[in-house]
Amino acid sequence: MQHEQRRFCVLILAAGKGTRMRSKTPKVLHKIMEEPLLYYPLSELKFAGFNDISVMVGFSGETVEEWTKNEFPEINVLWQREQLGTGHAAKLAQDWWKDFENVVILPGDTPLIRAVTLQKFIDTHIDKNNSCSFLSFDLTDPTGYGRVIRDGMSVRIVEHKDATPDERKCREVNSGMYVFNTGALSAVIDDLNCMNSQKEYYLPDAVALIEKNGGRTDAVKAPDPTEFLGINDPNQLADAAAVMKKRILDKWMGMGVRCNDPVSIWIGPRVSLGEDTEIQPNVQIWGETSIGSACRIGSFTVLQDSVLEDNVEIVGSVRIKKSRVGENSIIGPFVFIRDGAELHQNVHVGRFVEIKKSIVRKGAKVPHLSYVGDADIGEHTNIGAGTITCNYDGEKKNFTKIGNNCFVGSDTMFVAPVTIGNNVVTAAGSVITQDIPEGALGVARARQKNIEGWSSRRKIHKGGN
Repeated sequence: MQHEQRRFCVLILAAGKGTRMRSKTPKVLHKIMEEPLLYYPLSELKFAGFNDISVMVGFSGETVEEWTKNEFPEINVLWQREQLGTGHAAKLAQDWWKDFENVVILPGDTPLIRAVTLQKFIDTHIDKNNSCSFLSFDLTDPTGYGRVIRDGMSVRIVEHKDATPDERKCREVNSGMYVFNTGALSAVIDDLNCMNSQKEYYLPDAVALIEKNGGRTDAVKAPDPTEFLGINDPNQLADAAAVMKKRILDKWMGMGVRCNDPVSIWIGPRVSLGEDTEIQPNVQIWGETSIGSACRIGSFTVLQDSVLEDNVEIVGSVRIKKSRVGENSIIGPFVFIRDGAELHQNVHVGRFVEIKKSIVRKGAKVPHLSYVGDADIGEHTNIGAGTITCNYDGEKKNFTKIGNNCFVGSDTMFVAPVTIGNNVVTAAGSVITQDIPEGALGVARARQKNIEGWSSRRKIHKGGN
């Protein structure tokens, strides 16, 4: 559902310190599945069709603002320099939300809320012409939560510490997610007070004031309480990660991805997977990673911000970061590919190989025990074991270009910058410091010299018989 541009805006409350996290990192930037908590409600809101969104920052606000502007540059940032409660935050944002018909207010530390829940919430608010709506849910143990007390058409929120014994038996609780008609909220926002133990201004008080003014308020009950799991300490952070992990895996397995041991597999929320792909146990896939169809990802592999085209086999124990692997390639085991490396179709990269910021073209092979950095390896070229592109001269990185159909002998060192033509062969153990023309044999090593009788003379020198 797409909402009218000026009808709804959303305010995300992300100013809190999160004392119980015991961390210098602001709470909303703590991560689950390698993404900050704040990423999740913002992504769901965008998916639900909301365009006008502000994030209210406070503690370590510069850090939160920087992340927000980098990841969601279209989102507005507001400041709560002094954290005096949710009602205080709403009042500080009044100059922004007053130009809209309705304002949705959400906490920034509830990563499990779904777009479909928010859409139904807004639809109910519109259909019932409410002045204020808030999401509620049932808990088996509601201790500590504000209770939702229904009395005919009237609905009110009673904080746990203020509830009577009968009210505490109520299992329906407040989620802390609201939508207000801005006219109704403006009429009561200045009447909020901080006459409480925390000396803070509470947004739930606005609900009671709106109802007192004759406005219609309503609690919209959601069926899944896990969507409202808040994050206050590392244990709750881990609990939320477990829920998100299963949610993501269930989605992809429902689309034809095979996960042989889902408990040990971690897939981030921005990852894209093709059907008929198989993921072996103990695999991590993070960031903007895209994996094509019919791929096989071997155990103990970590992929981050990378692209694997169709029918790629990762043998196992591979690290690929910010790089691309072409279709029908075989990678691993014990391979590290990083920093913008591009591997084209039908490439083979084998045991104990590192490839950094290089192009490996169609059909080329780097089978084992090599370092390829700042290089361009031509089509169908074979790189022998122990080959190194010596790219760093102590001041800058230099480039090595190796042509098509070359055979690089084992233990060849290319001292960059150097260019190797097509159909070149290098002798094993060579240190190549000059260009090699097309079709030539490059040899750069000392002539072998055999010294007869060396072993027996060595024993005599040591005093042996």
